[in-house]
Amino acid sequence: MSRYSRHIILKDIGIDGQNKLNQAKVLVIGAGGLGCPVLQYLAAAGIGHIGIIDFDIVEESNLQRQILYGTSNLGQQKAIAAKQRLSDLNNTITVEAFTEALTPQNALHYFSNYDIIVDGTDNFETRYLINDAAILTNKPIVYGAIYKFEGQVSVFNYNNGPSYRCLFPNPPSENDIPNCSEVGVLGILPGIIGTMQANEVIKIILGFKNVLSGKLYCYNSKTTQTFTIDIKKSTTEFEKVKSKRDYFEEQYYSKTCNLTVKEITIDEALQKENILFIDVRELNELPKANRLHHIKIPLSTIKQELHSIDKTKTIIMFCKSGMRSKKAVSILQEQDITNCYSIKNGITAIENYFKIHV
Repeated sequence: MSRYSRHIILKDIGIDGQNKLNQAKVLVIGAGGLGCPVLQYLAAAGIGHIGIIDFDIVEESNLQRQILYGTSNLGQQKAIAAKQRLSDLNNTITVEAFTEALTPQNALHYFSNYDIIVDGTDNFETRYLINDAAILTNKPIVYGAIYKFEGQVSVFNYNNGPSYRCLFPNPPSENDIPNCSEVGVLGILPGIIGTMQANEVIKIILGFKNVLSGKLYCYNSKTTQTFTIDIKKSTTEFEKVKSKRDYFEEQYYSKTCNLTVKEITIDEALQKENILFIDVRELNELPKANRLHHIKIPLSTIKQELHSIDKTKTIIMFCKSGMRSKKAVSILQEQDITNCYSIKNGITAIENYFKIHV
């Protein structure tokens, strides 16, 4: 009664409403800029069971906007660090941390154990994966996205409403919409958008009207302007997803997003022969991959530098997270250079490897 007294005295929530919050199960995918405020406010609100999926570690550049973490968390798994912080914020709830990437092989299993899915990711392949898994398990998605100074919020697959594919049936081309590590983002923006996502989660649990289903709410932090776009449901898009149910786990979502690339782990890469490692990050990006013999060709110049790449070697590219290196591989493939790979999880995976094999 003391912890949730400000909720309970609201006649639209009361004890019954607070009990609904305490009994709810919410899975948050991504404990980054969007996931941090979502997790913090859901934990504070008393959501009884919270799951966190994130395979990344805390880096110094995260601290500008990922408010669950501090300097003492650098190098820790985000999901674990987030769980520790949330457990301290509210020790009456259950928090589960899953330190792995969401994949077609595990998505249906995870989704089946939760009531609501929160999309806090920053890449298109995972968004389409979340959408399809939610349709197959009949779970609502609370969606958020950020770009520089602008953000979006919506709720998909809720009460027979439209899905993410109804809004974006076709993935963007390979050079469209880079992620935050490439173009930057205002640190406050994910806090605003993530908090709005948390608000939509609570509205769904409490059964409030005017949930953002069938609507895309857009916000500009520079101008403080907002507008809303109506989203129409496409039965065709739902049927496409459902038709692939039997072989869902065999799907490869990078191909769905026009990124027909071969990914390998750093362990697999180092086992190959005649290797050429290429760092496609910008020249000033940190951390440096000093323990890995490589050359640097930024993605922004790779088309102009194709002549400098030794095509007789096995070409293995990496970046910060694996997104830009997949784009780089696709550029080479367009030039009929097929002996090329992208390292899964980029420099993070490389650093983790050399920490273990020092």
